[in-house]
Amino acid sequence: MNREAIYSALFKQLQKMDGVETFSRILAHWDDVSATMQPALYMTVVSQLAEQVTGFPTRYQLDAKVWIYTHRDTDGVVPSVQINQILDELEAALAPPPGPSFKQTLGGLVEHCWINGEIQTDEGTLGNQAVAIIPIRMLVVAS
Repeated sequence: MNREAIYSALFKQLQKMDGVETFSRILAHWDDVSATMQPALYMTVVSQLAEQVTGFPTRYQLDAKVWIYTHRDTDGVVPSVQINQILDELEAALAPPPGPSFKQTLGGLVEHCWINGEIQTDEGTLGNQAVAIIPIRMLVVAS
């Protein structure tokens, strides 16, 4: 298993999304991301869990988070509309390719990659900044 190859493949898959101005694997605080650089997508590595059963290869759960920032312009666009559109694009970017397995394998590097868990959102109710944090899980069986 090559962890960096896996995380790089995930990031490359995310970069296929349209309508995002900034992509980075180095998380920046939204106060440091100008409105012209948004929508912005950041990917961070969160955790890794190894599960070993005697006689079987080790199974790993590699977790990442995707952070999405959008900034409300003066044209009155509701921030949650833009967040929801980007979430739909993220889901489409991680959709499995056609075939019987119905799994996103990131080109064969993982057994499956999917959105896993609660998606946290703040639509910028008290300001102009909207944020969404999306948990991503990848299952890998070490050979």
